[in-house]
Amino acid sequence: MKKRKTYQKLTFTTLFIVFALLISLNFNRSYLKPEILLKDTLLKVNKFLITTTYSKTIDQSESYLIQKNLNISLENEIKELKELLNLNSTHSSFDKVHARVLSRNNIYWLNTLTIDKGTNDGIKKDMAVITTNGLIGKISKVTKTTSEVKLLTSDDITYKTSVIIRVDNKDYYAILNGYDTETNLLKVTAIDKNIPIKVGDTILTSGLGNMPQGIYIGNVVSSKIDSYDLSKTVYVKSEQDFSTINYVTILKEKV
Repeated sequence: MKKRKTYQKLTFTTLFIVFALLISLNFNRSYLKPEILLKDTLLKVNKFLITTTYSKTIDQSESYLIQKNLNISLENEIKELKELLNLNSTHSSFDKVHARVLSRNNIYWLNTLTIDKGTNDGIKKDMAVITTNGLIGKISKVTKTTSEVKLLTSDDITYKTSVIIRVDNKDYYAILNGYDTETNLLKVTAIDKNIPIKVGDTILTSGLGNMPQGIYIGNVVSSKIDSYDLSKTVYVKSEQDFSTINYVTILKEKV
């Protein structure tokens, strides 16, 4: 009985903290819908309640670990959402549509993801999709209420993005068209072998095609000359963890 009262107390404490954090976000209509966040929160709290209901079959240390993991998951998502909303001060020439990730293909996890915004929200094919860590992909399919995002980590060999490599304040054009799953690095090709690229040089979108100019992608970590001694391949580290994306922002041209 004493243990159950302790769990109930922890449950109400968790609920209070979660709702206090949600209120502190101070959303307006241009942001993610509050009802979506509320639904997400209630689902997570429900998981926690289920865990405590069956606590008789779980020892105290296991119950504590489960609660700790759930709290960490909630904290990470709230942090990610707060950071996302800070994007409103960047890329000022575009309207920003914030969206929640609905699903991902378990087999092709790094290829695409589905978000909860579509043509009803003004989303169109080829729009850039970003997080606070930079470009993560572009819109590849759209319905009225959802969209598919093709990630930069996709294994689609036809998926290419025009980029620039900024070397000592000078820009060189190249093509981003690949991802190395073993090293978790993006690949940039079609680079003259004589360009003095250094570790740490910045990769940005070039503005060619439908992609806006100047979106951060990552930084150079290594490079190598091809077997024909004609061009370089550069390997780029993105700050984004592509395996855990919960919220994104779509850049939409202002009307």
